[in-house]
Amino acid sequence: MLSKEILKKIKGIQLKISHMSNEVISGSYISAFKGVGIEFNEVREYIPGDDVRAIDWNVTARAGTPFIKRYVEERELTIMLMVDLSGSQHFGTTDNLKSELAAEISALIAFLAIKNNDKVGLLIFSDTCEKYLPPQNGRLHVLRVIREILGFEASHTGTDIAGALSMVNKVLKHRSIIFLISDFRDNTFEKSIKSVASRHDLVAVNITDPRELDFPEVGVVELEDNETGEKVLFDTSSKSTRNEFHHSVMDRINQNAQMFKANKIDVIEIATDKSYLEPLQKFFIKRQHRNH
Repeated sequence: MLSKEILKKIKGIQLKISHMSNEVISGSYISAFKGVGIEFNEVREYIPGDDVRAIDWNVTARAGTPFIKRYVEERELTIMLMVDLSGSQHFGTTDNLKSELAAEISALIAFLAIKNNDKVGLLIFSDTCEKYLPPQNGRLHVLRVIREILGFEASHTGTDIAGALSMVNKVLKHRSIIFLISDFRDNTFEKSIKSVASRHDLVAVNITDPRELDFPEVGVVELEDNETGEKVLFDTSSKSTRNEFHHSVMDRINQNAQMFKANKIDVIEIATDKSYLEPLQKFFIKRQHRNH
C-alpha cells in the first residue's frame, strides 16, 4: 500500500512531467535517438529524381513502368532506466534529495518514451539488484515504473554498479538505450561499463550535491557515510583539510569523466541545487545535431 505522501508525489510529478514532455523536449527526444533499423513501407511509381537503386524490378517488369520500394525507419526503441538508490542517494542539502531527482528524471524520460511508443524497463539497484521490471510500453507501465522508484526502500545501502551493469547486459538481448542514473560513488565498474557500452547506447546521468564538493566553514562536524554507516569527525575550519577533501572528490570525478570519454559515453551532469531540465535539453539537442 502506497502512502498518501507517495501518491501525492506521483500525481505532482505526472502533472509536471506531462507539461514538460509536451512543450519542451519531446521533439528533441524523437530526433536524439536513431531507430533500430528500417522496415518496408510501400511500393510506388517511380518519380524522376528518385534513387534508381530503389527500383523494384519485379513489380516494374509486371507493370511495364518503373516502381520503387520505400522504407521507413523502424522507430520503436527500448529504454532501460538503471536507478541507483543506494544510501548515498538519500542525501541533499538543497531542495531535493538525489534520489528524488533520480525519480523525476526517470519519470520524464519514461513519459517521453511512451509518447513515442518506445518500451521502458527499470532496474533499481544498490549493492544488489533490488527490483527489475522488463521493458514494456504503455502509460500504466510507466506509472508503475514511477511508483516503484518513489516508493522503493532498498534493502542494502552500498553501491555495486558493475553488478547492475552485468545483469542488464544479460537481460537485454537487443541494442537498447540505457540511462544509468547514479552519483557514481563506486570505483570498480570500468570493465563492466566498457562491455555494456560496446553493445548498447549508454548514457550516464551523474547526480551531485554541492556539499559533496565543498564544505562550509562551520567548525568540527560529525559526518556519517550513508552507505557504510561509518562516522568521522571533520574539522571544516581547517583550510588544508577542506582542500584535501575537495581534491579527493575531484580526482574521482575526473577519473570517471576520462572513463566515460574513453568509452564514448555521453554524460548528463545534474546538481541538486539547479534545475535538471536545462542539462536534459542540452543533451537531447546535442544528440539531435549529431544524428543529422
